[in-house]
Amino acid sequence: MDAENKKKAISRLKRIVGQRRGIQKMVEQDRYCIDILTQTASIVSALKGVEDMVMEHHLHTCVADAMRSNDGNLKRQKIDEVMTVLSKFRKHG
Repeated sequence: MDAENKKKAISRLKRIVGQRRGIQKMVEQDRYCIDILTQTASIVSALKGVEDMVMEHHLHTCVADAMRSNDGNLKRQKIDEVMTVLSKFRKHG
């Protein structure tokens, strides 16, 4: 991952950590359930953003390199890898 995107991903992950702490406090303080659920949805959205960044990087580097190669096995391996990840993404939304 290039330096700029790595910095963005780390920033998002740090924000997620802060949000998680905030939700923990909300639970400890017996805050309104819908408010807690709203915050958990925010974390899920933020994690999906990080997933998107990592997947885009992977496609532009590892997968693109494999597709440019003459190695049919490597190409199939990367396609299978991406399909496995996409299948997991569909399962957890």
